Amino acid sequence: MPDIDYGALAQAFRSLLPEEAIVTDPLRTFAYGTDASFYRLNPRIVVIAESEEQVRGVLALCRAQKAPVTFRAAGTSLSGQAVTDSVLVSLGEGFRSFGFEPEGAIARLGPSLIGGDANRLLSPFGRKIGPDPASIATAKIGGIAANNASGMCCGTGQNSYYTLASMRVVLADGAVLDTADPQSVAAFRAGHAALLDGLATIARDAREDAATAERIRHKFRLKNTTGYAINALVDFEDPVDILTHLMIGSEGTLGFLSRIDYQTVPDYRDKASAFIVFADLPSACRAVSALKRTPVEAVELLDRAALESVKSKSGMPIEVDGLGPGAAALLVEARGPDQAALKERIALAQAAIDPATTLNGVRFSHDPVECSRYWDIRKGTFPAVGGKRPPGTTVIIEDVAFPVERLAEATADLQALLHAHGYDKAIIFGHALEGNLHFVFAQGFEDQSEISRYAVFMEALSELVVGKYDGSLKAEHGTGRNMAPFVEREWGMRATRLMRRIKALLDPDSLLNPGVLLNDDPTIHLKNLKPMPKVSALVDSCIECGFCEPQCPSHGLTFSPRQRIVSGRELARLACDDPTSAQATEMKQTFAYAADETCAGCSLCSTVCPLEINTGDFIRSLRAEQAGPLAKKIGGGIGDHFAATLGATRLALAGADIAHKVLGTSAMQAAARVAHEKFSAPLWTPAFPRGIWPKPVSSGWEGEPVLFFESCASRAMGAPRGDDSENLREVATRVFSRAGYRLVTPEGQDELCCGQPFASKGLAETAERKVKELVQKLARHGRKIPVVFDTSPCAARAKSFSGDDYAPLDLVEFLTLHVAPKLDLRPIEGPVALHITCSVRKMGLADILLGLAQKCAQQVIAPADVKCCGFAGDKGFVTPELNDHALRHLRTSLPLECTEGYSTSRTCEIGLASHSGRRYRSILHLLDQATA
Repeated sequence: MPDIDYGALAQAFRSLLPEEAIVTDPLRTFAYGTDASFYRLNPRIVVIAESEEQVRGVLALCRAQKAPVTFRAAGTSLSGQAVTDSVLVSLGEGFRSFGFEPEGAIARLGPSLIGGDANRLLSPFGRKIGPDPASIATAKIGGIAANNASGMCCGTGQNSYYTLASMRVVLADGAVLDTADPQSVAAFRAGHAALLDGLATIARDAREDAATAERIRHKFRLKNTTGYAINALVDFEDPVDILTHLMIGSEGTLGFLSRIDYQTVPDYRDKASAFIVFADLPSACRAVSALKRTPVEAVELLDRAALESVKSKSGMPIEVDGLGPGAAALLVEARGPDQAALKERIALAQAAIDPATTLNGVRFSHDPVECSRYWDIRKGTFPAVGGKRPPGTTVIIEDVAFPVERLAEATADLQALLHAHGYDKAIIFGHALEGNLHFVFAQGFEDQSEISRYAVFMEALSELVVGKYDGSLKAEHGTGRNMAPFVEREWGMRATRLMRRIKALLDPDSLLNPGVLLNDDPTIHLKNLKPMPKVSALVDSCIECGFCEPQCPSHGLTFSPRQRIVSGRELARLACDDPTSAQATEMKQTFAYAADETCAGCSLCSTVCPLEINTGDFIRSLRAEQAGPLAKKIGGGIGDHFAATLGATRLALAGADIAHKVLGTSAMQAAARVAHEKFSAPLWTPAFPRGIWPKPVSSGWEGEPVLFFESCASRAMGAPRGDDSENLREVATRVFSRAGYRLVTPEGQDELCCGQPFASKGLAETAERKVKELVQKLARHGRKIPVVFDTSPCAARAKSFSGDDYAPLDLVEFLTLHVAPKLDLRPIEGPVALHITCSVRKMGLADILLGLAQKCAQQVIAPADVKCCGFAGDKGFVTPELNDHALRHLRTSLPLECTEGYSTSRTCEIGLASHSGRRYRSILHLLDQATA
């Protein structure tokens, strides 16, 4: 390959793309270049593409420079197919399109749309896409199709290959084919006749070679993502159909999938699950064969080691310690279009299994809570291994497929193979109906002996899977770099030659993701292995899966939680190898903003992380390490004189309001922008609060006392100019009284603080001192008087310090459990917006808040695209771009007739109002209106 001038190429990209869409600095290219695999390649340039036109332009410039290109969707793939040391094209939100035909029978999806979001949008039609990978809440459509990812329920019949309706694809030469558009197809046939003739010739050669054709049909009776989807050569005659189906599972090596149109499948709401335990693996596998003949949706197998790894999980229906060494379990799910059909399907499943062969019978549960616990047990197997692995090692999850009729024998052989190579703590689970097994083990790559052990194991694995069982070395995770050396071993020379002809025809310059899926280097799977240096006990268990990313308010602006951890690991490595290098210095400077300053610390990442890693805690720990004596002294002084600080805040807000009155909105905004950019002053917006001095509440009436603690924001920040809303204390007094409660505020409240502002800055000592001071003040009445926090972030922090004499309630809890039931609720007309704060989500109160709002308003809109608002205490003032980015979809998510919004955090409400053009207030205001 010729030398490539990447500096010139990056400059050329600037003629096509905005500056912020071209990334060349060492830390961000490193962070953006990371995926979920155990391979590491650092891209020279990362391009954020928002349109097909931009992709075509990038391809043209790369063709001119002979620079390889790799496309990236979510980066959740596991086999090294989404990493590169050249140009990485990461898909932006411009590719997040969604369209559908009547009743949702066909969904037209952009490659950057998350699979779970596609299903949410299809849900009103009772439909979903067929593929259901475990990563569907993070994985994007482009990656799902490009890897032919499947999952627990879709089997082979509902994967992307078999449910493809049409697609829009950009080829290596920049040509565009849209098979949903007859004119596009006709133009492509005319302009690319030679290419289509070449495909037709390859297909004809495959069909005329009887042995090869039969080999292809035989191999695809199982799940198989090893190599290209050459079943297209025998399944279709039209070369356009062959081309589009070859794109499925091609891992970005044949073209760019600009849109994928799926034939959707029913999404049955009626479902039931059974967790069936067997004394031995053969009995479980015989049950699988019997269930294969019944209309069940999913059968998941867990071996004895997998059961051991999750034995403490809530809902485990049997005592695992009492099981024998060969025990196994099946998790079975049945679904139906209605209860009658579901009942019939359950009966067929139960009839297929003799209860006497089980240890706990064959009982299907219809209880969604119990069923959810069963599936949580199954989903907990992978993180159980990942979380307990030795520091510095990675966790490897492989997937293979065996003939179902030989599943028991194959599983036993796989167990023996793992033990023979020293992977004694490995677990096996999988999608048993398809003979698809996953096995998980910890692997170190720090020294050559460990790499050699893995190499020998992979050779033995390929011999077992292919040599003995003629199974699939990759069933659903894609070939990538991991299995590229073994493609010919699985397929044989003639079938592999067909694949090479396809690659040469569609990508003659080998610019599209070279080295992936087909590779002449027999040891490529042992190169560019990802190191996992220790950086902090808070995040060392991170497996870099990326499941956290859709939850993060800064993802797409700067770094996601995964990228923060990845960057921290690289800085830790550099600190050992070359801490004073220019590269290390530059990376540290980039890290300060991208990883630290723009981290909201909301910790929503922990709610979806398989290992419950809280990256917010990691960033706060770094802030604590960096906080010098002066910062700690200032923080301590503020904590010691909190009432004075609160008073100064009120005066500053009042002063800003006076300036607004004098200057007017436009001039005030212009002046504020200059002050923010030049002097880092807090950014003023028209939603900026006025300073308030809440009046003491009257206690001249009877009622059950409630100790009401207002956050410092609620005590100081009133409504903005032009909004005559009462302050929260007045509204709470009135609403509580309607339910027979008497509001009481703590003595000396202005000196009290939960410590959250200090904790977020890494001032842990002051934060803990303030919260302990608060607890001591609020706990003086024991549990006789309810203690209610008006603001969810404060409530969440206060709850972590609960004790025998102190059990604080979030306002949402108190209103739902104690106030609303005593009131006559009359839902207000018109739609209202609801923002569910990150703290409410973490406390598990999201559904409770939504339910309360739905009792108070006829229509409640909680935009799915808005999670954490990114205001993060004061970051909405000092780092407003974080708030801007987090709420970029808010205004378009709300209909024009929706003019009021509600939440449970005063600072969040400031940012929400600013970005939506609506008034946002506490949920207490909504309850007040519904009970007036």
